[in-house]
Amino acid sequence: MATRSTTTRRKKSSGRKKTTRKRTGGRKKSAGRKKSTTSRKKYTRRKKTGGRKKSTGRKKTGGRKKTGGRKKGSGRKKKSGGRKKGGRKYGRGSSRSVEKEMHEYKRGKARSGRKGGKVKSRKQAIAIGLSKARRSGKKVPPNPNR
Repeated sequence: MATRSTTTRRKKSSGRKKTTRKRTGGRKKSAGRKKSTTSRKKYTRRKKTGGRKKSTGRKKTGGRKKTGGRKKGSGRKKKSGGRKKGGRKYGRGSSRSVEKEMHEYKRGKARSGRKGGKVKSRKQAIAIGLSKARRSGKKVPPNPNR
């Protein structure tokens, strides 16, 4: 029986022949998505149509250029929100009105709105207490949602 260098046989019953080839360098094949090796393109920016325009970072003003003087706001930074240096943000009277509203909420007696629907959450009860404090003139910061 003659031996073949390029072919090998499987089982006799199948009758199929499998050919094997030597790989000559190059890339190894991966099981994932195929990439074309013939033409590689560099990624270029696509022209966007519609939508919001990006700003170029320069403002177009008709005035003259500013010289290198002192910058505005280069001093100390202010703390945003929270307490002021020496005072309270909420008055003691407003905290009492919130406390009363929370007490009613815990007992299931708290009502809200014109129809008098039942208050179902702690946040809602606190909001009602603060609203009552504002109406009666206690020290409470303005509502941020209005």
